[in-house]
Amino acid sequence: MQTGKGSAMRNRMLLLLPAVAIAGGCTFTKLTEGGANVRPATAAEVGSCTGLGRTTASVVHEVATIPRHPDAVQENVNVTARNSAASMGGDTIVPVSELKDGKQTFEVYRCARR
Repeated sequence: MQTGKGSAMRNRMLLLLPAVAIAGGCTFTKLTEGGANVRPATAAEVGSCTGLGRTTASVVHEVATIPRHPDAVQENVNVTARNSAASMGGDTIVPVSELKDGKQTFEVYRCARR
């Protein structure tokens, strides 16, 4: 049995393994039924839509100081924004800021005729 610095380092590494696995790109956010009816769009596509306001989606971008993959973070932010837009009565989102530290702001619109 090892003792001292070698053992402590090994134990620390074993503790970090799950965090590294999570940081690799696991999905933290689930799309709701309402969120599934919300689509991302560009500003040019929402000219005839009704603006409903803004939502800022925020997700975990680091796990134990280890950055998550940017694509996984963007996917989670998009899902969070779609879910939020659905709760606002929207069916379309348009990003109005860049993704930064796991946070991005979106305009929410209702484009479909009801």
